[in-house]
Amino acid sequence: MTIKEYTQAQLAAQPIGYWSRETANLAIGAIRTALAEEDLTQPHWWTLNHVAGTSGHWTRTTLTAKLAPYDDQHTDFEALYDDLTARGWLTETDGTLTLTDAGEAGRLRAHARNAEVHARMREGIDDAAYAATIDTLRRLVANLGGNGDLP
Repeated sequence: MTIKEYTQAQLAAQPIGYWSRETANLAIGAIRTALAEEDLTQPHWWTLNHVAGTSGHWTRTTLTAKLAPYDDQHTDFEALYDDLTARGWLTETDGTLTLTDAGEAGRLRAHARNAEVHARMREGIDDAAYAATIDTLRRLVANLGGNGDLP
């Protein structure tokens, strides 16, 4: 891919709102498209990762409370948990959610699709530049009164 080069002054004069929104829209769109190939939404993906990370820890209520602030799709989390259970990807014992072997296999397939999107996004961007970008964005968020901590 060829990208036009600009001076530092030209880049510094650019509107952060445009570039951050455009980046977010394209990144989220690409990730959602990749997840859709597995018939998943982002909230499905978040659920699978959280439950996989601490199996037997999350209840529907605690996981919904953790994930809902990131949700912009008006997700019915109860229906989402029911969907993953009906697929045989989640089980619920004594109120806690556990990922099944089928759920882990699906999560790994979705992870591979997401990794392709992330690799495409980061073409030509080394770790130092990427980290500097994230640090800049989180500082902008904090400067504007938001939470600049990593999620």
